[in-house]
Amino acid sequence: MKTYLDCYPCLLRQALDAAQMAGADERQRKAVLDHVLGLLRQVEPSSTPPEIGDQVHRIVRREVGDGDPYRVVKESSTGEALALYSELKALLVEADDPLEVAIRLSIAGNIIDFGPAREYDLWDVVERVLVQPFATDDRAAFREALARADQVLYLADNAGEAVFDRLLIEILDVPVVYAVKGGPILNDATVEDALAAGVDHVAKIISTGSDAPGTILDLCSEKFHRLYEEAELVIAKGQANYETLSEEGTKVFFLLQIKCPAIARDVGVPVGSVVLKQG
Repeated sequence: MKTYLDCYPCLLRQALDAAQMAGADERQRKAVLDHVLGLLRQVEPSSTPPEIGDQVHRIVRREVGDGDPYRVVKESSTGEALALYSELKALLVEADDPLEVAIRLSIAGNIIDFGPAREYDLWDVVERVLVQPFATDDRAAFREALARADQVLYLADNAGEAVFDRLLIEILDVPVVYAVKGGPILNDATVEDALAAGVDHVAKIISTGSDAPGTILDLCSEKFHRLYEEAELVIAKGQANYETLSEEGTKVFFLLQIKCPAIARDVGVPVGSVVLKQG
């Protein structure tokens, strides 16, 4: 996905939010602001938002000296999601179509996103997404692809959200490889976060080898790149994975909630939409 003008103020706000979470003083926040403004004036128009965001958050980490500004909120998000796990699992047990419910729960978990800086009530979001019509609905194609696949490559998004992904993985009848970030970026899930969510009980956890937002294939490890190329079916969670992989072809299925106007415009749906979209 291309970078829209709307993305620039959002990237700047993200930088200041991350600096504040890391405890930056006013001098440090001003330094972050100056460097990010300079970056935004020089970026290539062809860059995707996550490619720019990668550079933005490197500036924050360098200026503030905190390698993981979102550490505390990631731990809190995982704890909040795990507290609901038994109730969410019960929904699957009672469901007439467990896969349908598991898909919706996975998408509900995508609200745990500190990039757009939205406040939410997690259970309210679950109840909404369970009944909300899909704005983009490629569920039939997804079921067909799933029936043919010998293995699924599942690209994680955020910490806490990984608990909701676990519920979907438990329903799938094929082995799953769960790919997380190689290092901290925003509140994206790392190996540590996936383990805390219990994903290791249902899937093989690997690192993409990259600590950039989304899945920027050129920055990923050779091992991950080979796995991605060989994958028959890729589940890509969240907005940043959509931004980086939207042109990657029909084996990729995006599961997300639309939380920003730029992505809404690119997908062609309203903000707040629930989406299951084939690439």
